[in-house]
Amino acid sequence: MSLPSRPLSAAIFDMDGTLVDNMRFHVQAWVAFSRSLGLESSAERFEREFNGRRNAEIIPALLGRPVSAEELVQLEERKESHYRELYAPHLRLLRGGHEFLTRLRGAGLKLAVASAAPHANRAFVLDGLALRPFFSQVVGAEDVKRGKPAPDAFLAAAKALGVDPSACVVFEDAVNGILAARAAGMFAVGVTTLIPAEVLREAGAHWVIPDFASLPAEFEQLLFGAP
Repeated sequence: MSLPSRPLSAAIFDMDGTLVDNMRFHVQAWVAFSRSLGLESSAERFEREFNGRRNAEIIPALLGRPVSAEELVQLEERKESHYRELYAPHLRLLRGGHEFLTRLRGAGLKLAVASAAPHANRAFVLDGLALRPFFSQVVGAEDVKRGKPAPDAFLAAAKALGVDPSACVVFEDAVNGILAARAAGMFAVGVTTLIPAEVLREAGAHWVIPDFASLPAEFEQLLFGAP
């Protein structure tokens, strides 16, 4: 996939691990949740295998059996309420985030969130940090049939924004998310809140950043044009 010669028209953000540096709290909650069910599952499994996937996919895989809709709701809330309790004292936007979102909007880019997080978790972050005004579209787990690495969420976001996938750049912290962005035909930026830069690059990230205050010069030019 060659890099575009003109500025992009839309930016799509994953939420967990991308807009906020919260994945360690999710992993901690997943490990505790697994142990409460008498299961042993490593933190690495959640970081690499499950990150970016929907709870409707994670929980049956974790239990090794099908899960009814009623049981899924109960188990999901058990894990997610623990996560929100753990992360609430630390809730903050990734460094440079507010300024970057403001610049993107000022440059006329359309912005969306595409996250596997359930509704309560999206509200916890987007409303807790007053981020919703930046985003004209929010795509959640309930809006797609397949979680990442399938491209469904990013394609749904592009469709909702009214832009071609090839005009979109995705910001993602997870290998599954980078794979999903590339499968959608979009440009991918890896955010190294949890996964090492070289792993995100291997998955297909075009650029890798530690936060939104540390953008490569050529990437800034792609987004905002020549200074």
